[in-house]
Parts: sequence; structure tokens; C-alpha cells
Amino acid sequence: MDERRLIDLGIRLLFLGVFAFAAFTIILPLSGIVVWAIILAVAIYPLFDWLSAKLGGRRGLASTLITLLGLALTIGPLWASVSSFFAHFNDLSDKLQTGKLDLPPAPEGLSEIALIGPKATEIWNLFNNNLALALERYGDVVLGFASTIGGAVAGLSFQLLAMALSVIVMGMMLSPGPKLGDMVQKFGNRVFAPKGGEFVDMAAATVRNVSRGVLGVAALQAGLMGIVMMLFGIEAAGPLAVVVLILGIIQVGPTIVVIPLVIWAWGSMGTGAALLFTAIMIPLMLMDNFLRPIFIAKGLNTPILVILVGVIGGVLSGGLIGIFVGPVILSVFYELVVAWMEADVAEEIEADAEALEAARK
Repeated sequence: MDERRLIDLGIRLLFLGVFAFAAFTIILPLSGIVVWAIILAVAIYPLFDWLSAKLGGRRGLASTLITLLGLALTIGPLWASVSSFFAHFNDLSDKLQTGKLDLPPAPEGLSEIALIGPKATEIWNLFNNNLALALERYGDVVLGFASTIGGAVAGLSFQLLAMALSVIVMGMMLSPGPKLGDMVQKFGNRVFAPKGGEFVDMAAATVRNVSRGVLGVAALQAGLMGIVMMLFGIEAAGPLAVVVLILGIIQVGPTIVVIPLVIWAWGSMGTGAALLFTAIMIPLMLMDNFLRPIFIAKGLNTPILVILVGVIGGVLSGGLIGIFVGPVILSVFYELVVAWMEADVAEEIEADAEALEAARK
């Protein structure tokens, strides 16, 4: 290569690098939203394909309906949580201004708890009997706690808003899905030729299986537990079901909810009711251990151990997005290593065959 061509190639690479850096800088703030949109689009695409067929091939209408449903599921909780928070905040503010907090009496047995019980009871009674003095002593603590709760609500609202934006971007991806899929296939073949297309298909199948195995099983488990708790008259059945759902998604499991509930049932229900409650809840608590591997491994050649390690490691390192990204990365890496080892073995076999053929001649 002469000097002129070398300079020309360097200038082209420089401009390509500048544009790549500029594009990366623009996309980076939206990377979380885009990644979520891609995950949702891949997971929901079979449903979109079925719905568009039922609607006579009207893909635009199908994507619009799915997007509106997704927005209802995200913006609805956002609006409810923000409205509830401000309603409770305004109510608490009015009570503090009028000096009528009206706390219930301190729970029985609170003072008997070692170390913190007597002090907690004293503070509780002080807020009930002398609000002005209580605020004078513990006002900074109350404000700090309120600030923490407000920050948590604001953070949750922001996450739900980001999820709503992801749903909108997902809806824009559904209709041109085949064209986008072809582009990703070509890109995969350019990077990981000749198996790039297979890796792309495997990544899509992994995302769908993880959606069913993690989110689907967690939702099924939380729903069944919520119904059982309602049938047994547990007032907090709804919030507890939500906690079970969250624990299932983040791979902690519902044990820390179910075991205290079972203990409470044996102390509060009759023997027969407590026995029946235990006999139903314990199998429901364990069902994810059996169903999750079945749904995740269905149709995949990657060992289930690799997928599960990717799910658990992904959620520990990357949060909720990591549940999907982790197993995809580990699966592709596993297949690359296997392909590399098989290629080396194939080359050795071919070399041995050539040597044997040469020796015969």
C-alpha cells in the first residue's frame, strides 16, 4: 500500500471514529430505554405476530394496541403511586399543622422488645400526647425519613416513566421487526461469521425464554399466592403478592414472605385452616424451582446451568436488565468457546488425515 492510500485510509478511519463517538455520545443517555425496548420487542414479538394475523395483517394497528396496553400497565401505576403519595403527604401536612396527628396506641408488646422497645414506645407516646415537643426533639429525623420516602417514590416514578418511554420505542420496533431482524442478522454475520446469524437467533430465543421463565413464572406464582391469601382472609394479600412478584423477579424467592405467613397462620387460624394454608403455600413457594428451568431451557441448546448463572449474575451486576442481558452474553460466549474448540479439533483431525494420506503415498 503506497503512502497516499495509507493517508486516505487513515482519514476515513478518523472520520468514521468521530461519527461513531458522536453517535455513541448521543445514544448513551437513552441506552437503558433502548435496551429495555429491544428486550420487550423481542419478548412480545410472537404475541404481536399472532395479533396482527388476527387483525388481517394490519401490523400498524396491532403495534398500536400493544403499545397502548403497555402504556396503561406502566403509566397507570405511575399515576396511582404519585397521586397516593401526594394525598398522604398533604393529609400528614394538615395534621402536623393542626397538631392532630391521631396515631393509634403503641402496639402491645412493643415495649418488651429488647434494646429498642422501651425507647420506641416512649417516642410513639410522645407523638401521641405532645406533638410540638416530639417535633422539637425528632423533627430532623422525621424530615430525613420523609425525604427518603419522597426520594424513593420519585425514583420509582422515574423508572416507570422510563419504562413507558421504552414501551413507546418498543411499539415503533414491532412493525418493521423483520427488516430490523435482517439488519441484526447481517451485522452478526459480519462480526461472528459464519455463525453470527445463529447467535442472533439464540439471543432472541434466550430473551423470550427468560421472559417466560423469570417474569412469567414470578407473575404466576405471585398471582396464585395472592388468590390463596385472599381466600384465607389475609387483608394485606395484594401488597404481599406484589412483594412476592418482586422477589421472584430478582431471584430472591418468596420464602421470606411465605415462612412468616405460615407461622402467623398457625398462631392465628384454627388447626385445620392453618394446615390447609400450609399445604397450599409451601408447594406454591417451591413451584418456581421446578417451572423456571423448564421454561428457560425449552428449545435452547445452551446448558441450563449457563442460562441460570447468567440470570443470577446478571441481576446482581446489572439489575432487572441484567436478567436478560446476562444469559444472552453467557450463552453467546459459551457457543463461541464451543465453536472455537470444535474448530481446533476439526483442524487437528484434518491435519492427521492429510498426514496419513501422505504416508500411504
